[in-house]
Amino acid sequence: MHPAFSVVFFTTATGAGYGLLALLGVLAGQGFVPPDFWLGLVGMGLALGLISAGLLSSAGHLGRPERAWRAFSQWRSSWLSREGVASVATFVPAGLFAIGWVLLGRTNGWVAIAGVLAAIGAVVTVCTTGMIYASLKPIAQWHSRFTLPAYLIFSVMTGSVLLNALLQGFGMASNILLIACVLLTLFGWGWKLATWRYNDRLEIPTTANTATGLAGGSVQSLEWPHTEENYLLKEMGFRIARKHSARLRQITQILTFALPAALLIAAFALPWPYATVLSGLAAIGQFAGMLVERWLFFAEAKHTVTLYYGR
Repeated sequence: MHPAFSVVFFTTATGAGYGLLALLGVLAGQGFVPPDFWLGLVGMGLALGLISAGLLSSAGHLGRPERAWRAFSQWRSSWLSREGVASVATFVPAGLFAIGWVLLGRTNGWVAIAGVLAAIGAVVTVCTTGMIYASLKPIAQWHSRFTLPAYLIFSVMTGSVLLNALLQGFGMASNILLIACVLLTLFGWGWKLATWRYNDRLEIPTTANTATGLAGGSVQSLEWPHTEENYLLKEMGFRIARKHSARLRQITQILTFALPAALLIAAFALPWPYATVLSGLAAIGQFAGMLVERWLFFAEAKHTVTLYYGR
């Protein structure tokens, strides 16, 4: 599949934003994070800013962005439409939670309820995003048991690392959160390796024979369907060299998992402000690594329609 940067950034930014929003909504609402004004302003601003930037970026991949509103009407059958409805609905409790925390200086009572609802909305939205890809049967690399959990795992992983960097910066470091960040990063690494292992061994059952219903024969194309590049080849026939894929997988593992885990472990042993610097670098490096990981997620996927073009 064609790895358009608008969609790559969308899935990366919203994943981190919703992860941070869910953690803030639960932890602050339950009193585990103090209702500090500047922490609330920066934390909620970062979470909602990432979500908004990601959603706006996704509109750039549409042929007619001005008609994006029509996607909301197909929520009964479309995961893309359900994602749009869930993302907009989540802004309501998230906005109330932000108002209560930042303007009223409280995270209890009705503000805590709004925080929990925002967290639920964030989880639901991430699930709908994952199901957009997991529900596509023509793309075997996505239509597997690994896709939806990966979206949830990476969301809470990047969100927790961002939250740790924020708490470190405001002098509210939590060793429990720091340990959780390391464990989530290592768990995400293991899940990504398992996904790659599954995809590399995947035997796609659909062939030119089965697609045409001539399973007993040998179907071959007499001539190319088109004499030049078309929309299907551009969007669904993207190919990446094996050596480039291997190199990008190495970069993904270093930036997304290995480097952040090492920096967070070092931050655990160092005092402030060194721990703050390392935590910030871990968050930045992991976000950059997730951009590479998401790019590979699209680039390595193979659509069944490419059989029509002899691929």
